[in-house]
Amino acid sequence: MIPEQRRDFIYRYVHEKNVASFNELAELMNVSHMTVRRDIQTLEEEGKIVAINGGVKLNNLLKMELPWREKAELRHDIKRRMGELAALLIEPGQTLYLDAGTSLFEVAKAVAASHCFSLTVVTNDFSISHYLMDMPHISLYHTGGLVDQRNRSCVGKSAAGFLQTLNIDVAFLSSSSWDVERGMSTPSEGKASVKEAVLKVSRRRVLVSDSSKFGKYGLFHICDLEQLTDIISDDALLPAAQTAIGEKGVKLHLVNSGKEASHAQTGR
Repeated sequence: MIPEQRRDFIYRYVHEKNVASFNELAELMNVSHMTVRRDIQTLEEEGKIVAINGGVKLNNLLKMELPWREKAELRHDIKRRMGELAALLIEPGQTLYLDAGTSLFEVAKAVAASHCFSLTVVTNDFSISHYLMDMPHISLYHTGGLVDQRNRSCVGKSAAGFLQTLNIDVAFLSSSSWDVERGMSTPSEGKASVKEAVLKVSRRRVLVSDSSKFGKYGLFHICDLEQLTDIISDDALLPAAQTAIGEKGVKLHLVNSGKEASHAQTGR
């Protein structure tokens, strides 16, 4: 591997595992510890990871998200279960918003598989719109706007402006970074404006995000968790976080992070 490929591998690997040791990275890439340390120093200077004793962890301040294709491979089973749970919240004839992202793509798949009644779906995600395009019972709208090629979606003022003209029954939102103290956030200003617009026009506001994203934060604040009605995550979410979310009056739905699918609920 050339240096750029090694650093890309390290960043993706830490995204998946949250922490990694120098030894395992050197073994996986078949390079020396010194080479790993140089690559880690570069990534740390870029603000992507943080060196810890014997290894590295992902920086809680998220400065850049992985591309769509790479995110799709991470925690796929948990995302699928979250999608199936999300589909249970939907009623016939509703207007839904499906936010951009690989977790929301699983929501779209579950909706298409489990519901044959009439629905209206609004999305800014090209993968979702392409998947739902041939479903005869779904009236489909795409927001349009500035194209974010890494995430296969539209962002910015044009997309937000379209959403402000609508009334949404249930908005399913994604987030790469959220916690009790800072709420939902993102490293992308364009994404923030779209999510903020959706929150204002939606009756039910559901965050769909696995526990690996909890405790991280981006530069742009979207909303406090109290502005959400529901959160769908997995049961690896820390118990203290589960309690704090319930105290904020948000309904928490948890899928099993192991092999058996299940869900639990806390909050209102």
